[in-house]
Amino acid sequence: MTLHVRTNQPNLENFWMPFTANRQFKAAPRLLSGAKGMYYTDIDGNEVLDGTSGLWCVNAGHGRTQIVEAVARQLGELDFAPTFQMGHPIVFSFAEKLAAIAPGGKDGGLDRVFFTGSGSESVDTALKIAIAYQRAIGQGTRTRIIGREKGYHGVGFGGISVGGLVNNRRVFPQIPADHMRHTLDMERNAFSRGLPAHGIELAEDLERLVALHGAETIAAVIVEPMAGSAGVILPPKGYLERLRAIADKHGILLIFDEVITGFGRLGTPFATDYFGVTPDLVTTAKGLTNGAIPMGAVFASRKVHDGLMTGPESQIELFHGYTYSGHPVACAAGLATLGIYAEEGLLTRGAELANYWQEALHSLKGLPHVADIRNLGLVGAIELRSRDGAPGARAYDVFVECFRKGLLIRVTGDIIALSPPLIVEKHQIDTIVSVIADTLKTAA
Repeated sequence: MTLHVRTNQPNLENFWMPFTANRQFKAAPRLLSGAKGMYYTDIDGNEVLDGTSGLWCVNAGHGRTQIVEAVARQLGELDFAPTFQMGHPIVFSFAEKLAAIAPGGKDGGLDRVFFTGSGSESVDTALKIAIAYQRAIGQGTRTRIIGREKGYHGVGFGGISVGGLVNNRRVFPQIPADHMRHTLDMERNAFSRGLPAHGIELAEDLERLVALHGAETIAAVIVEPMAGSAGVILPPKGYLERLRAIADKHGILLIFDEVITGFGRLGTPFATDYFGVTPDLVTTAKGLTNGAIPMGAVFASRKVHDGLMTGPESQIELFHGYTYSGHPVACAAGLATLGIYAEEGLLTRGAELANYWQEALHSLKGLPHVADIRNLGLVGAIELRSRDGAPGARAYDVFVECFRKGLLIRVTGDIIALSPPLIVEKHQIDTIVSVIADTLKTAA
């Protein structure tokens, strides 16, 4: 393969890139070298407006001084300390601060926090906690997990098993799981503004799977309150409430994967708060540290946590954890991030901009190739009609052209996904929509 190398471009051969067509990328690379506020800078010095919060994670914008200083200070004081049979003060402080804003608020009871290194680790942790809890309360036959088609729950073996994206699953073995149908119904719900009106009956899939497998075999059901990675798929009105009721009826734990929706994305601290439905476990990562240091966290209800606090006090209650669970530098980044969220009201700012964002996105209706537009909070998706025999090609071309014009978007298949940092201003929303509109008008 011949690479066209700039003088300021590194050698591209050795890095095996994740979720990337490596040969295609390395033939025409897009390289970022700096970031501040709402903008990246590419290696040629061009500004690129960030329409995706990096990868759904830089909620407070780039280059935040408070985080930089907190990380540098922590590295000088305590760069690493184990949390197996040991501890360090900052991890307990961070857990306490998170508990104060936990999903569902003070009445939600989700104030026990298990730290991980990523969203994938958070999902696998939540699945293991669910199965361990059922065993601890005498329900050891409950080992199956129910996920949903088009769900994305990271890339651990647990996450791909409960996830419903075919390309993530087809090569790899999986744990016992089954799947409800997804909630994307473009025939009835295309161009919905906010939550779609049709589809609450899809929650009854959980009853169908209970009848098929037996409630005594099912430990938990896991869903994204809003499915992000599959292309912003929204729950129909009443759907999550119905899932909660069915899970309660059959003794099944409900897990919300809030790796994307956590920390202000929908205009509330968590999607749990937006929908008013409280699960038993919540997985988070991404916005937890503003993407500055890899970290994840699982919020557990006291019911689940206390259900495992049995047996002799000297006994390990959950045989699970990671070397980097509660890493002190990640905790420092997280505490600084929470400080920014509080000082600037970012956990609720999305609600102030939601209507403007909605109207801006839906102004694209009627442009060439647009099949659907979906939005909630500060998230949006524009679904394009696929080219004959080349699914995904049209959106990829739009992605490349938008980048050339100074805008970073994300595409999955033929869906454009948007999730700008929560500091976005209205004129930047206008720019995002304008660049996409211009690009769609010329997309063959």
